[in-house]
Amino acid sequence: MPDSIFLEDFWSALAAAPRAVLLLDYDGTLAPFHIDPAQARPYPGVEPLLNRIGRLPNDRLVIVSGRWLQDLRPLLTLDFEPEMWGCHGRERRLPDGRDSLVPLSEAAVQALAEADGWAATVCALGGRVERKPGSLAFHWRGLAPGHQRSLRRDLEARFAVLAQAGELLWHEFDGGIELRAAGCDKGQVVDQVLAEQDAGQAGCVAYLGDDHTDEDAFRALQGRGLRVLVRPKWRTTAADVWLRPPDGLREFLGRWADIREAAR
Repeated sequence: MPDSIFLEDFWSALAAAPRAVLLLDYDGTLAPFHIDPAQARPYPGVEPLLNRIGRLPNDRLVIVSGRWLQDLRPLLTLDFEPEMWGCHGRERRLPDGRDSLVPLSEAAVQALAEADGWAATVCALGGRVERKPGSLAFHWRGLAPGHQRSLRRDLEARFAVLAQAGELLWHEFDGGIELRAAGCDKGQVVDQVLAEQDAGQAGCVAYLGDDHTDEDAFRALQGRGLRVLVRPKWRTTAADVWLRPPDGLREFLGRWADIREAAR
């Protein structure tokens, strides 16, 4: 992957762009994974860089996460309120505090309620259940490989006979699986954010993400912006560039801030 060529072309375009959009995943991208998600704070030095970008008058900074926003926002110590999308786009909070939530169908609610009944068994096997609007995430991060496989097999068997299985989608992520109601994903967030920019005036756009759930965003951004995979180890991806955190992440955010501040 010719990372340096993509990046240098992008930096040149960013310096000349009248406006820019930076979309950022959280877990695994801005912050390292943690067995206790409530302890997953951003990498050192990241928040000051986000503050610099957040002060830029012609730049739009958007955080796009699979988390429930009520759990995510306390982890960020910023001097501005960022635009945030949670639960893979089902939930949105604007900088002025306005919230919105995409409603669920009754069938999806019933399917999630049935899957929620698995919680006791999942916890007995050593897993953890995360309940969010529109989805259930079953985590096995930190378990021994054999226990992870046992938990996965149990969940696959249960999902196969779920009465309303057609209402939920099975999504794998780094450390577990998520059963999510159809209709929202990070690619749709990218489409919505760019559609809200003035026609033909989106400027330079970049999306940074690490996990398989970010591939929807990468595909949506094809031909429209820079797609950056942020993770310690390479994996197959639709992204244009691969950066290793935390140094590669800090370097990218710092370069963005330097270029855009100089262009003001």
